[in-house]
Amino acid sequence: MMKNSMDKQPRTLGILVHVIGWGIAFGFPFLMISRSGANINWTDYVGHGLIMPLSFLVTFYVNYFLLIPHYLFKGKIRHYLAFNLVLIALVVAAGHVWQEYLYGELIRKLTEGRPIGPPKWMFILRDACSLALIAGMSAAIRLSMRWKQNESALQEAEKSRMEAELKNLRNQLNPHFLLNTLNNIYALIAFDADKAQEAVQELSRLLRHVLYDNQQSFTPLNKEMDFIRNYIELMRIRLSDRVRVETTFDIHPDSRTPIAPLIFISLIENAFKHGISPTEPSFIRIRLTEDEDTIRCEIENSNHPKSHTDKSGSGIGLEQVKKRLELTYHGHYRWQYGPTPDGSIYQSSLIIDKTPAP
Repeated sequence: MMKNSMDKQPRTLGILVHVIGWGIAFGFPFLMISRSGANINWTDYVGHGLIMPLSFLVTFYVNYFLLIPHYLFKGKIRHYLAFNLVLIALVVAAGHVWQEYLYGELIRKLTEGRPIGPPKWMFILRDACSLALIAGMSAAIRLSMRWKQNESALQEAEKSRMEAELKNLRNQLNPHFLLNTLNNIYALIAFDADKAQEAVQELSRLLRHVLYDNQQSFTPLNKEMDFIRNYIELMRIRLSDRVRVETTFDIHPDSRTPIAPLIFISLIENAFKHGISPTEPSFIRIRLTEDEDTIRCEIENSNHPKSHTDKSGSGIGLEQVKKRLELTYHGHYRWQYGPTPDGSIYQSSLIIDKTPAP
């Protein structure tokens, strides 16, 4: 309903512009009335004052509704120009025949048959050039309208493409996330069945967010934070005492700021994947904050890259984050990530500008 209302506004404005434009054209002779306050001679107005406005109107709308859409838009340039030459010739001829019919005899009596003023062909050329200008104006208006329509269609198609790509990325992320989580639970079963059972219960809570909230383009930030907290607690279950996990959430519990769902989870997954060593002390620091202008996700972890033989994850997570950020927050985010110069710590800092959800 809102879209139909928005479509009607430009159409109404276009009609209003046409009415005002032709009102000025037909009312122009009234502006030429002398200041003496002489009465309007309606016979002269109908006979002479309407000739040019009517000629303009006929030329404009024959082009606007017939010649431009049927010939110019279809690439038939020669046909378009030829028909315009015929149209202009007919309109000019009709105008001069009409004036000759009304005023020819009177002019000959007043001038006693002697030619006065410029030759007649100069007036014919003047009128033909004026009508050619009107035909060009009609073509310019229709072409600009067509360009605008094509631009709107391209924007709509691009929007649909982006929405389809985002949906595809989210659909890829679900199995990726579940696969990594199930791998963790599978590893946990081998040495602590009770913890594995607890992990399955945590996973069931996470699935609600993944299966429902993830289907929307945006989700409230407080829901996303609850999901991240639950995920981190699920990951903690299988960690040994040698791993230290520190979290800071400076987010209001009722924050309704819209955020793309699961946009941070791949970064946190990456920290748990590469930040934990089975033999060495390890740490993960996760900090999520929100201020008036931005949402920040800052992660530091000890850097223990997996070997090529380690298949615990497909490696598509960070690539998806890049694509989703470009599609959803293009020009409104800063993301820096990578190991420190000595390679001992991996850092990731993602800053997203707070913008209204579309």
